[in-house]
Amino acid sequence: MRHAIIAGLLAVWPLAGLAEDAALVLGTERYEQLGRVPRADEVVDAAEALQGLGFAVQALENGRAGAVGDALGAFAADAEGAERLVVALAGRFVHDGGRSWYLTAEAAPPGLFDLGDSAVSVDSLLRVLGTRPGRAVLLLGVEDDPDTPVSGPFLRAGPGDPEIPQGVTVLRAEPRAIARFLQDDLAVPGADLGALIAANPDISASGFVPVALAFLPEDLPEPAPVVVATPNEDDLTREARAWDSAVEADTAEAYRAYLNAYPAGRFATEAEEMIAEILAEPNRAARLAEEALELSRADQREIQEDLTVLGYNTRGVDGIFGPGTRGAITNWQQQNGYPQTAYLSRDQINRLHAQAERRRAEQAAEAARAEAEAARLDRDFWDETGAKGDEAGYRAYLDRYPGGIHASIAADRLAEIDAARAAAAAEEERADWAQAQDRDTVAAYQAFLNAWPDGQFAERATARIGELQGPRASQTQVEAARAAERTLGLTGIRAQLLELRLADAGFDPGRADGVLDDDFRAALGDWQAANGVPPTGFVDQLTLVTLMAGALGVEVDIR
Repeated sequence: MRHAIIAGLLAVWPLAGLAEDAALVLGTERYEQLGRVPRADEVVDAAEALQGLGFAVQALENGRAGAVGDALGAFAADAEGAERLVVALAGRFVHDGGRSWYLTAEAAPPGLFDLGDSAVSVDSLLRVLGTRPGRAVLLLGVEDDPDTPVSGPFLRAGPGDPEIPQGVTVLRAEPRAIARFLQDDLAVPGADLGALIAANPDISASGFVPVALAFLPEDLPEPAPVVVATPNEDDLTREARAWDSAVEADTAEAYRAYLNAYPAGRFATEAEEMIAEILAEPNRAARLAEEALELSRADQREIQEDLTVLGYNTRGVDGIFGPGTRGAITNWQQQNGYPQTAYLSRDQINRLHAQAERRRAEQAAEAARAEAEAARLDRDFWDETGAKGDEAGYRAYLDRYPGGIHASIAADRLAEIDAARAAAAAEEERADWAQAQDRDTVAAYQAFLNAWPDGQFAERATARIGELQGPRASQTQVEAARAAERTLGLTGIRAQLLELRLADAGFDPGRADGVLDDDFRAALGDWQAANGVPPTGFVDQLTLVTLMAGALGVEVDIR
């Protein structure tokens, strides 16, 4: 479209009827995707000097393709009767080694075959300037080391070295130097253009460089006063409506449309900021589309469940779309051929849900097959173990299948076996207890406790042993009794009489041989405990009297 505009401009260019001067000034500092060009917009302010000298000036700051196209059209109309032509371009340029282009504010990294509306042909502008030889100047504001990103190997940053028509002066410098030259030097009536160029070492000149030639005559007629149109209420209303429409659409295209219609409008700065914000968030449109769905927390939880079923890790199913969920959505979109925006559309949600439902059905079928196989293995194992009807088989089955098909049967059978075993054990314990009670001795009760330490009669056996053993002798009492026995001279027949007396009383002292050995001591201790005498195992005076008195049928009060 832009090349068509330039071509049309050339086709209708008149060669007669020259009247006033015309200028086209484009300065782009803020590129949407190509970075800033410092002070490139100053050339637009400098154009006021030409306007003050009567030039018909078309100036545009940070222009997009539409507005730039309008400016080119207006420049073509202004140039029909122009005697002198000035074109000033400051910003980013690309070239292919022969041709050159100036890029408008919305340009993406350009490729040779996709320059489109966002590039203005510098060569075409030079052809226009070439129709006024000796009276045409092209000023190019270019960074010293332009870093304009390009797409593909056929374009390079910068204006290159375009073919300059005869009689056209091309001046090149940094944007700020070009702006100063335009305002302070070129716009001075009667000034020698060649001398001005020579006096500015920052300016690089090519093409026609005149010697002793004033670009502007010294006796310029007094220009008509510039009338600045003041927008009326209708104009302001139309602009407000255009801005409201852009805000409602909230897209880069909508804000660009506003800037094309109102490049110096009241909301131009806001539009620039919104475009920058939108471009800084590549997936903004997808985000807004998802937000328009107004997904509830339950909806988002269902989406997380669907993603999880399909194997995409959302790092939790909580109904909140955090980084984990966004990453899972991105991975799902990649696998399904969608742009990887991390945001879902209604169609994508429907497809995701359908895939998840299918996977759930597959999982249910897989689970049913696994359950059937597990049941078969369970039954086979039962046939080889529990079905045999013995304790070992039941226990083997429960070890392998504690919650198996036949687990309750095996548990019930083992309970019956354990109950029978417990009943038999209880019966055996009762028989042993009855035997201990019949004997009613410390030894009998101790033997019961050895066999049944945790039995139901254990406490009673322990208590009975305590009753039979009676009071225990202290170490002091034992030593005293030992010393007392030494004074009694218990040897020979006297010791034998004591042994016989213990045997008659029912306590076994061993052989009645007159030797007071361990058997005698144990029997004596039992007798002492049974008769309320401290069980020292030694014969003191009290024990001797009490024991022998029983042999003579005499009762002795030992209290």
